[in-house]
Amino acid sequence: MTPACLATPLEQVRFVVLDSETTGLNPLKDRLVTIGAVAMENGEIRLDDVFNAMIKVEYNSAAVTVHGVTRQQSLAGLDEPEALDAFLHYLRDSVIVGHHIGHDIATFNAGYQRHWGFSLRNLSLDTMDLTLHLERDGAFQGRDSIADFSLDGLCNLFGVIPHDRHTADGDAFMTAQVFQRLLRLAARCGRTTLGQVCEPFNRGD
Repeated sequence: MTPACLATPLEQVRFVVLDSETTGLNPLKDRLVTIGAVAMENGEIRLDDVFNAMIKVEYNSAAVTVHGVTRQQSLAGLDEPEALDAFLHYLRDSVIVGHHIGHDIATFNAGYQRHWGFSLRNLSLDTMDLTLHLERDGAFQGRDSIADFSLDGLCNLFGVIPHDRHTADGDAFMTAQVFQRLLRLAARCGRTTLGQVCEPFNRGD
């Protein structure tokens, strides 16, 4: 990240709102099952600029009870290297956005390291961190206090109707709608540059 990059006005940034479903919670040993992503530019969700993929998996895990994709169903999907390469071409130099996005990025990076020996260098933004910053900024005054910072909790806060929950496509679109509303609040709080919305939240400050 360069100072010039961080000073970029938000309307000039292509965000890619990402969600993935995996075989478990350990990025080093678990694998991607599905990938869903939708682009956002100038505050608008680009339904004509989306990415989705199902990846072949070698085994079922307990996570199938969450995402619902069985090993048999995944056999129609892509091999992991093909899916990761396709996503890389879709992502380009965009900023990755997601709720608790660290897990997704770690799982992707494990895959890129496994096949090609590199990790993503894209800037990322966690909607959880941005929400906490905006709460500290006073952006939610006049609303009920936020008791639930989960994706479901933020959807309820902003009136986003859950659809296809716990699918990569569905969760990416829900997160994009939440992010769209967070960006409007950010603008009111004077957060108008990339650096101002991507800043990690330090709970010790």
